Amino acid sequence: MISQNRQIWIAQLVILFMISFAACSPPPKNGKKTAVDYVNPFIGASTSVGAAGVYHGLGKTIPGATTPFGMVQVGPNTITGGDNGSGYSYEHTSIEGFAFTQMSGIGWFGDLGNFLVMPTVGPLKTAAGKEGKTPGYRSSYDKESEQASAGYYGVNLTDYHIKAEMTAAPHSGMLRFTFPENEQSRIQIDLARRVGGTAIEQEVRVLDDHSISGWMRCTPEGGGWGNGDGQADYTVYFYAEFSKPLKDFGVWRAAIPDTAHRKRENVEADYYQQWVADATIEAGIKDAKGKHLGFFTSFETEGQEQVLMKAGISFVDEAGAKQNVNTEIKGWDFEEAHEHARHLWSEALNKMQIAGGTEEEKTVFYTALYRTMLDPRSLQDLDGRYPGGDGKIHKANKDHIRRTIFSGWDVFRSQMPLQSLINPQVVSDLIQSLTNLADEKGKNYFERWELLNAYSGCMIGNPAVNVLSEAYTKGIRNYDVERAYQLAVGSLEKFGNGTDLYTAGNQGVSLTLEYSYNDWCLGKLAEQLGKQTEADKFFKRSLAYQKLFDKEKAWFRPKDGRGNWLPWPANGREEQWYGTIECNPYQQGWFVPHDISGLAGLMGGKEKMLIDLESFFERTPADFSWNDFYNHANEPVHHVAFLFNKLGKPSLTQKWTRQICEQAYRNAVEKGLVGNEDVGQMSAWYVLASSGIHPIAAADGTYEITSPVFDSIRIRVDNRSGKDGEKHFTIVAHHNSPKNRYIQSIQLNGKPYHRSYISHEEIMKGGDLVLEMGDTPQDNI
Repeated sequence: MISQNRQIWIAQLVILFMISFAACSPPPKNGKKTAVDYVNPFIGASTSVGAAGVYHGLGKTIPGATTPFGMVQVGPNTITGGDNGSGYSYEHTSIEGFAFTQMSGIGWFGDLGNFLVMPTVGPLKTAAGKEGKTPGYRSSYDKESEQASAGYYGVNLTDYHIKAEMTAAPHSGMLRFTFPENEQSRIQIDLARRVGGTAIEQEVRVLDDHSISGWMRCTPEGGGWGNGDGQADYTVYFYAEFSKPLKDFGVWRAAIPDTAHRKRENVEADYYQQWVADATIEAGIKDAKGKHLGFFTSFETEGQEQVLMKAGISFVDEAGAKQNVNTEIKGWDFEEAHEHARHLWSEALNKMQIAGGTEEEKTVFYTALYRTMLDPRSLQDLDGRYPGGDGKIHKANKDHIRRTIFSGWDVFRSQMPLQSLINPQVVSDLIQSLTNLADEKGKNYFERWELLNAYSGCMIGNPAVNVLSEAYTKGIRNYDVERAYQLAVGSLEKFGNGTDLYTAGNQGVSLTLEYSYNDWCLGKLAEQLGKQTEADKFFKRSLAYQKLFDKEKAWFRPKDGRGNWLPWPANGREEQWYGTIECNPYQQGWFVPHDISGLAGLMGGKEKMLIDLESFFERTPADFSWNDFYNHANEPVHHVAFLFNKLGKPSLTQKWTRQICEQAYRNAVEKGLVGNEDVGQMSAWYVLASSGIHPIAAADGTYEITSPVFDSIRIRVDNRSGKDGEKHFTIVAHHNSPKNRYIQSIQLNGKPYHRSYISHEEIMKGGDLVLEMGDTPQDNI
């Protein structure tokens, strides 16, 4: 039973939160929502394997405060350990702190989650504890009070009667804590915390009565990305200021033995957590270095007293962190900082303006668009300095921003094509960043899954080659083209199908098909560069996929190194991981985006391919949950619905893309995304498909036309922020509705249009693509 005093306190706190949140998130002007008002960062914010029904979990998105492509993400963390890359899952009932760096939508145990800040009251606890198992400084929270929007997060911590709020700037963030009356109020910072493991060494210094600075070193020894296999090796530098003077402060120091292993499984273990819980508390210490440190500042507070903290982050040095926060967040005006974050998001989201659709569909669209602009994030400080792959500090030129987090295997399919439309400079930055990184490391190939300069080797193929070829085809060429081309060649010579023109082994189908597309992309680039002899070689190699098509089984099948077929499983082409990675041969086998007619020929003609493709979709669960057929939760099939356009049945592309948009994307946490967000890919698919366009082989510079979800989509295609002279491409769907999902006729700039695709060049010229919609499939437009 709740006491009367506690009931009164809860009521007062709820009222206070509602008033304060209203101040943080003002209602839309004139009662009309704009793009930024539709963003719901809770969509997909779950890592629950149980809810997903599969080991990949769900969206794994972050609900914290961010800015477009910013270095900093300030948000709640509910768990350290396990395959919880975002550090947060909605169903958890307690929060262990608020970190300044996060990764969104990823598995493989995750990384970052550094500089974990937690407000507390009462006796100091040095370990976060485990939800439902061991106590610690974590706190339960009032789920009803939890609020997230573009650039803001807030929640009530019920164990401490503290309201926590946060907002972000590109390289810094601010937190505002509303404390109860207490003689032992506190802000504590876990400097060792890391999502997938631990920082192996940290240092903190008290600079004066309001500020601290220091760093946290993270290496593979401490787990992290892939539990160390991802080779993430970075140092986070910080500078933080407090609105309340530092009088009663100090550190806690855990005695981690020199012989201790410090991978994810070790850090999660009870014995390791006991070492942290038994940490020595050292009051008044102004300078400390150790293997597991935390910092605290304690103070008395009056009821509802607000104490603020702001901090800058840098991957270069403490001076950079200080300059970042002092430049971006001047003073202590939380509302001003939050409003600036909202403004940045408003500018970014207004590059695509939609009309029509339901309120839910608008929320899904703008949240998806928001997710596509988290990465690849800036790695450089405001002064242009960044850490290079050679361990030295470099300075970016004015033409580029050094970027990081390239989830290549995922994002070449939809995310990079979307950015080539609305943020081409980001694509240019990325290519130059990957090119510079290779040179800094003395490598002759591109990184595959890059994280903070680490070559993680995660997933397969040479996705940077795909992105480079697409960018060049689309006129995005503000980087060292020749050097990038040489790295693309080096990538395929090192990681490719080789002289056998196929890749052997039990991932051979996935590898052979991915490398075949890589070769075709490189051939397209070589051809445009006037290197026809080389282009011919790569085009020939792009047909390697044919080597693994078994005519007897009428599908793709892996071979061993001597050219013999591997044993055919009982489930046939529906056998998960048979010759593939994260899928089955049925799903991977459709990945011949560069030679659809060739694939049809292997299958016995377009009619047979069409029948098989229809069956592939008809056998897919209605909710598009993880399955053996069209598995939208994973990337290999993301182009497949658009293949109907190439087979003379565009009505089926229209039918299925609308159905995927309706069933696989919702304004919900656990049902919001059917699979990992994968650093913008899952959301980018929705943004493009719901707009009525999506590529099959993006390096050919075309987009397939499909049924838009909205009545109109206005895309700013000149990448300028000013209003004078803006150029737009608008897709209009007359008489559009859930029933009228079939295109009856098309006009481009007032003239009849009889193709099921449109070129990037046509879109970038600006104009109007007008679709007449109806309820009857039409395949001869």
